[in-house]
Amino acid sequence: MAPLPFFTQHQETIPAPKIKFYYQDPMAVEKLSQTLAAHLKERDPEGSCPLVVVCIGTDRSTGDCLGPLVGTHLLRMPDLPCAVYGTLDEPVHASNLTEKLAYIKANHANPIIIAVDACLGQAENVGAITLAPGALKPGAGVNKNLPEVGDIHFTGIVNVGGYMEYFVLQNTRLSIVMRMAQQIANAIYQGVCLAYKHRSVAVARGIQ
Repeated sequence: MAPLPFFTQHQETIPAPKIKFYYQDPMAVEKLSQTLAAHLKERDPEGSCPLVVVCIGTDRSTGDCLGPLVGTHLLRMPDLPCAVYGTLDEPVHASNLTEKLAYIKANHANPIIIAVDACLGQAENVGAITLAPGALKPGAGVNKNLPEVGDIHFTGIVNVGGYMEYFVLQNTRLSIVMRMAQQIANAIYQGVCLAYKHRSVAVARGIQ
């Protein structure tokens, strides 16, 4: 079945290069999802590429479990039009990231990858969710040299950075991380469903 365009012509918008919303903002999910859909349309106006979400992190650290929580939430959503890697049961982390990216490349033809990861930042930005085009650099905040991931990425600022980063991640409030993860998952689901609403789930996931 030939893929259909994402949007009708009157819905076309130019996405902002980067946006940021706090997880408590009642407009966060709506604005993040609309911007995500616009990024997807800009990257793949014909809707021919499969979509993969890579949620990076580990369930062994409170602050760093943001990604696996997002992936777990996404897999519980109905008719999800994308493939998901990185959950609480099967996390994608520093030890297996390179292997997982190779697997994705081998099993999804020319995918668009949405990456999700936690990060540390300034005190006034804790609780902020950012969405931007381009790849993210996992582990940069804790001095790990890992491959860049994603064509589009979400980050959640879970705590304050700059000092004893591993300790800070281990002592991040789970309540904040869980609520941020739910907002990011909702934004991805709504944005992807908007962008891929004309395509079958199998086509959108790039199942081969």
